[in-house]
Amino acid sequence: MATPLSTSQAGKVWFITGASVGFGRDLAELLLSQGARVVATARRIELLDPLVKQYPETALALGLDVTKPEQVDAAVAAATQRFGNIDVLVNNAGYGMVGAIEESDEREFRPMFETNVFGLIRLTQAVLPQMRARKAGTIVNLSSIGGLVGTPGFGMYNATKFAVEGLSEALAQEVKPLGIHVIIVEPGPFRTDFLARGEMPAAKHIADYDQTAGKMREYAEKQNGIQPGDPKKAVAAIAQAVESPNPPLRLLLGAVTIPRLQAKVDALLKDVSDWKDTTTGADFPAGT
Repeated sequence: MATPLSTSQAGKVWFITGASVGFGRDLAELLLSQGARVVATARRIELLDPLVKQYPETALALGLDVTKPEQVDAAVAAATQRFGNIDVLVNNAGYGMVGAIEESDEREFRPMFETNVFGLIRLTQAVLPQMRARKAGTIVNLSSIGGLVGTPGFGMYNATKFAVEGLSEALAQEVKPLGIHVIIVEPGPFRTDFLARGEMPAAKHIADYDQTAGKMREYAEKQNGIQPGDPKKAVAAIAQAVESPNPPLRLLLGAVTIPRLQAKVDALLKDVSDWKDTTTGADFPAGT
């Protein structure tokens, strides 16, 4: 059963990108069922019709392609006109691709950067002025365990999510004195449509990468629908984090994320320790 929202959450306005499927859709349904007002956006607005029919007073469906600045501005204006303000922005729109770096064509990875990175930046910049004016608000940026740990075959996707991580870290420090929170959500494998998208595999194939990136191609083909993560539990956790008076900067989701991150931290600390003398020896002598 989903974690219920507190009475303080009921009536708040959430703006969710990529709300037609996956985490975005599940989050919108959860919030609406608990009394929140939700601006659900997607490139195909017709997929949001069931939400509006079920919740005509509290759901607003908007067509939005986050790669188009004019649509971003129009959507934020429409949401503000309908509900007065936006309390929580959820930058959820995004997708991935699998293939070695050398296999990845710019026509494949550039649109992913436009959505995963630049679209997120556009929405954030569009909503921040009103949050600053109220000295309140929360921005939830959907990253991934792939935003913390690089994996062969997901390098281009990793690059988009590493960008989200760095941007969000800096943003959190900029807006904290203004009463605004930032939460970076880092899921592991969940049973969403992430692996089901047709554009997932790179078109080019180089046999030399079969034992590295090629294994990720096999993973994408075989794991869709059997991932361990439960999306409904994930969105309940996101809602809980937003409600918290001290929300986390990072919210890892799914048990497999912890050992993966720990292995990276251990390797990082080992490199720091092993090369400490070289690191500290790269400065000018003290006092010069």
